[in-house]
Amino acid sequence: MDHPTQPLIGTVTPDQLHVMSMNIRYDRSRDAQTAPGDADHWPERRPLLVALLSRERPDLLGVQEALYGQLPALEEALPGHRRIGFGREGGSHGEHAAIYYDADRFEVLDWDQFWLSDTPEVIGSVTWGHSVTRIVVRAHLRERHSGRELIMLNTHLDHESEQARRRGAQALRELIAQSSLPTVLTGDFNAAAGSSDAYRTLVTEGPLADVWDSAAERLTPAWGTFPDYQDPVEGGVRIDWVLVTEQVTAHRAALNAWRDENGAAPSDHAPVQAVLSLP
Repeated sequence: MDHPTQPLIGTVTPDQLHVMSMNIRYDRSRDAQTAPGDADHWPERRPLLVALLSRERPDLLGVQEALYGQLPALEEALPGHRRIGFGREGGSHGEHAAIYYDADRFEVLDWDQFWLSDTPEVIGSVTWGHSVTRIVVRAHLRERHSGRELIMLNTHLDHESEQARRRGAQALRELIAQSSLPTVLTGDFNAAAGSSDAYRTLVTEGPLADVWDSAAERLTPAWGTFPDYQDPVEGGVRIDWVLVTEQVTAHRAALNAWRDENGAAPSDHAPVQAVLSLP
């Protein structure tokens, strides 16, 4: 991939909304699980992530796998943004599925964090056969200049249990049904777009549209979203999605497989980006 001098999307007009979903890959260097020169080494990935986000400047960003010690990198990249969400084990503990929003553009009317389990308000709860705690962050936002409101949700479904992914998708669908507002769902779903139970629950038989399919224009090839620091594969599996309710119009969609001039990537996942408009 060439090192770009211009953003793939970047700043959009006030009547449009730039949304990004990105699994930033948790920091394994803290426990000496990576070393300098490893593709996964966070101290070397950090400036790449800052560069990517500083260049793209999404209005709304949903991240996955962010540990508390990685949050300053996001704050450096997007200094005008504020964070919603805390660790999945409570407080600063565990991975964050946080939402970052442009505070000049949006105000938060209310927000909450739920655990994907039979006891969604119990911190750290796991009941669907998965071993890893999973969460969803929900934010009710209002655009300052227009007064338009929307719901944004961000999540990270389980990587091992099909039952947990299916039940998690059902819980997300029920959460979306609680509001009639335009809704955007971002996340790493650990499931194939088009063929998985989670996708069928949310999209094929559900209330949401996949912006990669519904956007008027695609800005990139149809990369798989988990290149794992390798060359992106066209036609690969998309496990990271941006989904929207029918009130939301998708204008452009992109799968950002950027790497620097040395071939280094900010994460093992490729972020998903979309330009949307609200009714």
